[in-house]
Amino acid sequence: MVGSEGTADRRTRDRLLGLLLERGALTASELACELGISAAGIRRHLDALEADGLVAGGEGTRRGPRGRGRPARVFALTDAARDELNPRTYGDLASAALRWIALRGGPDAVAEFAAAQVAGLEERLRGAVAEAGTDPMARAEALARALTAEGYAAGATTIASGGQLCQHHCPVAHVAAEFPQLCEAETHVISRVVGTHVQRLATIANGDGVCTTHIPRSADIVLEPSIPVRTSA
Repeated sequence: MVGSEGTADRRTRDRLLGLLLERGALTASELACELGISAAGIRRHLDALEADGLVAGGEGTRRGPRGRGRPARVFALTDAARDELNPRTYGDLASAALRWIALRGGPDAVAEFAAAQVAGLEERLRGAVAEAGTDPMARAEALARALTAEGYAAGATTIASGGQLCQHHCPVAHVAAEFPQLCEAETHVISRVVGTHVQRLATIANGDGVCTTHIPRSADIVLEPSIPVRTSA
């Protein structure tokens, strides 16, 4: 019964979020009426959604005659909720922008754009692994922690031939599936930050479950400087 109750709660909360997306800010009474549940029930769902950062409540201007007392509290979606309900919106926009760049400048222009996009990431990663020394595996472990902080859910493991950097999340997977230059630019960043040649074995954008990068062992390595991003005149 606990499992079925959890499923019912999830469905109710999904309906509640969908209603706020469609209608905008609503009071608890309006939500309860639209969804056909009790005032106590809607309060419980709103409390849970507020705790998850998906709904925010506050005083708002109401439509129609206003009675005495304080204005009714209204509830609206947060930006996080909108991103969750429309996860592909920004990806679709980015894909359209890259198609525009490719049409006018060709694959090289897309590659240059990808390099520019990861330039800031590279600087942050370099700063995070600066204390790890020159050993590629030590740098890979520090890099994994830094990538996790950037939202990539990364980890580094040691294998016989060196090590592997695994990224369990890719913020641009939907776009990179069409434009592999994004993955290539990221791979170059990993290589320069770790300080040795690396090889991408799998990518989420290509349908794999995780982005896997092989990092070979190297006795003597030279850390490559970051590459300045060229800008069009």
